[in-house]
Amino acid sequence: MSDSAGRISQTDGTQSAGTKPKNAGAVLGTLILVAAVANLNLSVANVALPDIGKSFDASQAELDLVAVGFSLGLAASVLWLGAVGDRHGRKMMLVLGMSLSIPAGVVAAWAPSVEVLIVARVVGGFAAGMAFPTTLALITALWSGPRRTRSIALWSAVGGSMAALGPLMSGALQEEFWWGSVFLLTVPLAILAIFLTVTRVPSHVNETTDPVDNIGGVLSVVMIGAFVMAINFSAVKNSATVVISAAVLTVAAGIAFILRERRAEFPLFDLDVAGRRVFWVAGLAGCIVFGTLMGAVFVGQQYLQNVLAYEPFESGAAILPAAVFMLIAAPQSARLVISKGSRFTLLAGYVFCFLGILTMLLLWSTEASYWQVALAYAFIGIGVGLAGTPASSSLTGSVPVDRAGMASGTADLQRDLGGAVMQSVMGVFLAAGYASALAGQISSAPAADQQKVSSQAEVQAESSFSATEIAAEKYPQYSEEILAAARESFVDGQHWAYLAGLTAVMLGAVLVFTMFPRHSHEIELLQEYHEEDRSRQPAGSA
Repeated sequence: MSDSAGRISQTDGTQSAGTKPKNAGAVLGTLILVAAVANLNLSVANVALPDIGKSFDASQAELDLVAVGFSLGLAASVLWLGAVGDRHGRKMMLVLGMSLSIPAGVVAAWAPSVEVLIVARVVGGFAAGMAFPTTLALITALWSGPRRTRSIALWSAVGGSMAALGPLMSGALQEEFWWGSVFLLTVPLAILAIFLTVTRVPSHVNETTDPVDNIGGVLSVVMIGAFVMAINFSAVKNSATVVISAAVLTVAAGIAFILRERRAEFPLFDLDVAGRRVFWVAGLAGCIVFGTLMGAVFVGQQYLQNVLAYEPFESGAAILPAAVFMLIAAPQSARLVISKGSRFTLLAGYVFCFLGILTMLLLWSTEASYWQVALAYAFIGIGVGLAGTPASSSLTGSVPVDRAGMASGTADLQRDLGGAVMQSVMGVFLAAGYASALAGQISSAPAADQQKVSSQAEVQAESSFSATEIAAEKYPQYSEEILAAARESFVDGQHWAYLAGLTAVMLGAVLVFTMFPRHSHEIELLQEYHEEDRSRQPAGSA
């Protein structure tokens, strides 16, 4: 049967259907719409990166920050803001988050500089941090049993599909308007989400009266933000001081965060709960799965436009197989979680993620055909569709319902921190590989040609593909040779990025295979967690 916290127990080999709220379809649809606003914003910038680079003469590091800025703001804030929603009202956080996302999108659309654009993206991520963790927290609080698993599967699949469809929608806008229009894509959706939240979503369901650990919240923001910044600047020339400072700040904030959470009467992040095997393994596994999707989209969109010369809409449409197969795989994932367990389903997803990245590594060249592009994205879609449900449901199933904000914040952290880290890591390898390959191309050119191209232009060209295009315009007689070298160098750079992605996927698969409990043991552990949580409740509490 299913208890009030929605955990599944097996006493006679059967499972109840679980509970659901009144007007369940409308409530779930509203929560998925709110999540869609966040998920679309994760990837809308990717298709516009080449034009943003040309508009601002941006370096690859600056383009990385534009792409990762939203994930950075979201990842840094979800733990803290999820707890704020648990205490002060999840419905209120949905409305506030959607409201703040509107001006953030408008400022990004008309940003006068790349620095303003990066800040607007981070603020937009912070706005999503108010709303996104609350969506899963409410699903956890309102649904139970297999109904909850199926709801999470739909939430996860639609969310992942929105991230995959973002480039298509933004590509269509960019074909008709300017690059800034892609950041207006979610504005009407946010307005609709505000109306539906006010009219459809119930208030104050299984929320806590415990005070929020704001000190822990600030430390978590500093720790995650500094970590992502350290990764992003690690490949930027003359940035050693920034990288070292950010790394030291990450470690210091991390130690302070752990000490704080151990001593706080009402911790933001319960380390005892986080230490549960079902929780922490699923958390790390989900980071890698969702990070693989975001990293593949981030590098892939630049590859399609820079190397294969796809138009923005064409490059967005090219990713459709990922969205389609994600939606197809998600219902199967929910069934597999119930029948075979989370471990089996996670590993199945990892197999397809591995095949997707491997296809990109082996088949994506300067002359790749569309079927090679579609095949890679189809594999990625199946992998994320299968692994997304157990990665999220294992978190929500292993915590008490009044700590749903912690579980949902961690589930969102999987997507956002995973996306930010994998985009940053793959972006670093892409930039380093591109610069190295292009420098090799330049050094191997005839001496006479090298002398005709200034050293300043060479340095500019090595910073990013868009900078190379600008440099090529200064030397029209050599533009074809310069751009051909740039395309080959980009492919070399993306090989570095995909090798990093493959390594992450393999490490994640080993972690799940060795540490995640098999199905029968998983059920036993979840029941143990429930009994432990119930024993902690004050006498007479529900």
